[in-house]
Amino acid sequence: MEPDRSTDPTKRLAGRGALSNRVGRFEALERRFEDDGWDREEDEQVLRTHVAIETPHSMITYNRSPDLPFDRSINPYRGCEHGCIYCFARPSHAYLGLSPGLDFETRLIARPEAPEMLARELRNPRYKPRPIAIGTNTDPYQPIDKECRIMRHCLKVLRDFNHPVAIVTKGTLIERDLDILSEMAGRGLARVGISVTTLDPRLSRLLEPRAPAPKRRLAIISALAGAGVPVRIMTSPIIPGLTDPEIEALLQAGADAGADAASWIMLRLPREVSPLFQEWLARHYPDRAGRVMSHIRTMHGGKDYEAQWGRRMRGSGPYAEMIAKRFDRAARRLGLDRLQPRLRCDHFNVPLDDGAQMSLF
Repeated sequence: MEPDRSTDPTKRLAGRGALSNRVGRFEALERRFEDDGWDREEDEQVLRTHVAIETPHSMITYNRSPDLPFDRSINPYRGCEHGCIYCFARPSHAYLGLSPGLDFETRLIARPEAPEMLARELRNPRYKPRPIAIGTNTDPYQPIDKECRIMRHCLKVLRDFNHPVAIVTKGTLIERDLDILSEMAGRGLARVGISVTTLDPRLSRLLEPRAPAPKRRLAIISALAGAGVPVRIMTSPIIPGLTDPEIEALLQAGADAGADAASWIMLRLPREVSPLFQEWLARHYPDRAGRVMSHIRTMHGGKDYEAQWGRRMRGSGPYAEMIAKRFDRAARRLGLDRLQPRLRCDHFNVPLDDGAQMSLF
């Protein structure tokens, strides 16, 4: 792989997952930093997070993928400060003219008008309720939500409409919203998945530099379970040759914490994610890089990634089948092999606008 000149050499990448900032696939020009020849030492500065504001034209995104258990989702943020090097959402930053590398985790987009837009769409007379997924692209409870609080306001809208929601997160900020989630779960309107990739705190810090530590995520599972919210442990992604030895231990830890179900997805390396991940492997685990990539390519027909439905989430071949059998056996032994309760849509009700007249019937 050619040397990276896409990253400002004066920036210190403290707590970042990506090691480079190559431009996205839609850009006509590359970005390169070159030594100007002056014999002068530059001041080093930490690469900071910047947040821009976006006003969305709509909030609910629809999909028809047979691989996904939901047909609609919302995303309060673009980009994610957690900085997970394996994140399959990184290529989405290229649509903004930004890099799926460091830009994805440092140049974030917040949508503070999301709750109002969501309420407007739910009020559409033609809207038919089905569970809305949140956190399927970028994490809704990433650190900037502490100040923005967009997720809490979106939950209030869903609660007021009695609309079902399924959330995926790594973030501790979900504990702030236990009051709303507990109330919704009591009516069959909410469930949560907590992603725990590894129990090794050092590996976690390298893979997911600004996400909560593994023990802290297990504590989130306990808090949700204690509040009566159905919660599953998501051992995702499983990285062959790196985290796959932990499958049984991860499921045991999740069961001990109070999870009532479990799920998994194999590592996915679409588009720009593959070179970013390989760069990360070469830096942090050079002794395992060849084996990890060999396993991945074996499961995807010799390629880094195969986008075919039915295969992209799990891979195929003997190695993928072995992972699936190990997971199924451990989940069955721990009682985590059941589906979470079906979310209810029959409670959906459009509340009155402020100042609107109540119906006589």
